[in-house]
Amino acid sequence: MSDVNVSLEPHLLETLRPLPPLLPEPLASQLNSVLAIPAPLQTQGGSDSKRLIPYSLLLSISRWSHSPSGQEALETCEPPLSPTQYSVVALLAGTLTSPERSFPAPALNNSHEVARSKELGDRRAITALLNALLSIIGSGIATWWAADRLQWRAEWRVLLALFVATVVAISEAALYCIWSFYRSSENGGRRKPTRAALQTSPSPSSSSPDTSGVRDGPQWTAPSDTITGRKWSAQQEVRQRRTKSRTAVE
Repeated sequence: MSDVNVSLEPHLLETLRPLPPLLPEPLASQLNSVLAIPAPLQTQGGSDSKRLIPYSLLLSISRWSHSPSGQEALETCEPPLSPTQYSVVALLAGTLTSPERSFPAPALNNSHEVARSKELGDRRAITALLNALLSIIGSGIATWWAADRLQWRAEWRVLLALFVATVVAISEAALYCIWSFYRSSENGGRRKPTRAALQTSPSPSSSSPDTSGVRDGPQWTAPSDTITGRKWSAQQEVRQRRTKSRTAVE
């Protein structure tokens, strides 16, 4: 805690101003050096940097204020000062710890959101199953009642009700399979890439192949010899002329 600083707020500054004449020499010199630091200017963004005071200095002042000599010095001061004003809790009230440091942002915990989305998906699945069961039972009962109103035989009423219920059950099962497929595809799209996928994915440097020396058609390598290189260029010109003539004829 020796390297920890605390922001020197205005109320803390007013509380510490009467202390330098009362403190012992080491603490008085340290406090005077802190109080002598001018207030920083306000920046263009509207946020001003904080004045700092070491936490160890505040702790030493708090211990001194509760010592017999410190209490006597505070009581004999004009006006008298209370030792409770210089406790650690009172001195640190309304201050910031290490305002000059930039701490990393806290890691976001998405476990609650994941559990909530999973619970919502389970509720939707249960609701879909209940709706399917009610549709099957309701269609069968409605078909049986309609056949009864038509004065069909009991066996025909039962067969027709079973047939309609079976058709509705098949359609509900197909709809549920489609819904489950889309749900699994959405969840799979949100997953993070595995290590194998990262290893097999091409790197930015290898995504653009090296096309130097690669040409359309058969690849030719120019010889290093000067005479042979001239022959090779002449052959290339002849081939280009033949290609142009064939294109013109066609």
